[in-house]
Amino acid sequence: MYAIIETGGKQYKVENGDVIYVEKLDAEAEATVTFDKVIALGGEDGLKAGTPYVEGAKVTAQVLKQGKAKKIRVFTYRPKKGSKRCLGHRQPYTKVQISAIEG
Repeated sequence: MYAIIETGGKQYKVENGDVIYVEKLDAEAEATVTFDKVIALGGEDGLKAGTPYVEGAKVTAQVLKQGKAKKIRVFTYRPKKGSKRCLGHRQPYTKVQISAIEG
């Protein structure tokens, strides 16, 4: 059985045991989170799509860790003007493992 969930403005296709990186969630490591914005459920009996979400469906996951991605450099300049700027950014993420899909 698989599910398509929405979190952090993105959609993810997940199955039991999958480890995914999502946008930062407000949860500690080893905590359990529930995703109730399930867009679709698929299994042996076919696909069940929601309008916009499937009623009564939820996906339970365990938070493995909080972290930051690798640093990216943002360099902006204006040619022939002597103006330049360099910025760095590290996007925070949450690593979760899917433990149960209910529908």
